[in-house]
Amino acid sequence: MLAFGVTAPALGLAAAIIGAGIPAQAASAAHYVALGDSYSSGVGAGSTSGSCGQSPNAYPALWAKANSPASFTFAACSGARTSDVISSQLSSLNASTTLVSITIGGNDAGFSSVMETCVLSSTSSCQSAVATGVNYVNNTLPAQLDTTLADIRADAPNAKVVVVDYPDFYDLNVKLCIGLSSADHQALDNGINQLDSVLQAAAARNGDTFADVRPQFSGHELCDGAGWLNSVTLPIGNSYHPTATGQKDGYLPVLSAAATAVDQ
Repeated sequence: MLAFGVTAPALGLAAAIIGAGIPAQAASAAHYVALGDSYSSGVGAGSTSGSCGQSPNAYPALWAKANSPASFTFAACSGARTSDVISSQLSSLNASTTLVSITIGGNDAGFSSVMETCVLSSTSSCQSAVATGVNYVNNTLPAQLDTTLADIRADAPNAKVVVVDYPDFYDLNVKLCIGLSSADHQALDNGINQLDSVLQAAAARNGDTFADVRPQFSGHELCDGAGWLNSVTLPIGNSYHPTATGQKDGYLPVLSAAATAVDQ
């Protein structure tokens, strides 16, 4: 776990808070904990460090830098599943926590193996792998999410919990895109949309806030000229993760909007 305490001169802080749309008093009083997987830790956004692949360009670190909360704990870790959040990340929470963000579920559904299949194998194999992942998302993941969100609530009873989802990978309106087939693109986006729907439903069941990044990323998916996602690249773990721009212009505004209503 890596904790950041961020400070700024008064004028700079005020400008940052106004830019994020957050009242100064609320921002300075926030006790923020960031949970989740590689999309939260910032894999693919550059300057990652440690076994959890945490980046100062990740949306939680950017929010903390812009808003100077009273405390910030960066507990998100690359590769995390719901069980890892429960076993390794919830110790960061307490009754003083006022804001929690989490992006989780992709690893439970076998994100890495699905992407490996789609990149290295046939379209039919890709579609089959996605279907297996979607079956898990529909039938097993909801209970795991409920347990995770209930445990977050138990450990941080006074916090606003923001469940942040995953962007579509491909702009399906772009007809010419080098790499995977259009059928692969459709299957992967369908799988992501189903995962995001399950995340949204879990947030609603547990009284939490759902923050949808897909509209923000629209027009900036893979195959777009100004994409905010890494394509297949080296190191391979960066593939299909947001770039630094994706974290800053895709994820950060969505978290900022959700965090404005934090009750201090």
